[in-house]
Amino acid sequence: MAEHNETGFAGERLALEWLKERGYKMKELNWRCRHLEVDIIAEKGDTLHFIEVKTRRSTKFGNPEESINKQKMKNLKDAAEQYQHQHPGWKWIQFDVLAILFKPDAIDYWFNQDIYL
Repeated sequence: MAEHNETGFAGERLALEWLKERGYKMKELNWRCRHLEVDIIAEKGDTLHFIEVKTRRSTKFGNPEESINKQKMKNLKDAAEQYQHQHPGWKWIQFDVLAILFKPDAIDYWFNQDIYL
C-alpha cells in the first residue's frame, strides 16, 4: 500500500474513534455510490452527518483541510443526496470536515462542523 493510502486509512480509523468519543454513532465508513464516496456517515441526535476526513503527515503542502476543493464538495453533496434517497427519513443533515495532522510528538484534530456547500 502506498504511504499516502496508509496515512488516509490510519486517519479514518482515528477519526472513527475520535467521533465515537464525542457521541457520534457510526452508520457507514467509505460509503460509495457509483463514482461518489463519503468517508464517514454518522448520526448524533437527530442529525445525519456526512464527514470528509483529510489526513496528512506534514503541512509542507498545506493543512489537510486545504485539499478540499469545489469539486470534492460537489461530490460530497451529490453523494449525500444519493444516500438520502436510499435511506429516507432524515430531517436534518450536516456536512463536516475532520482534519488530522500527524506530528512527531502528537496528533492534531481540527473539526469544522456544518460547512457551507
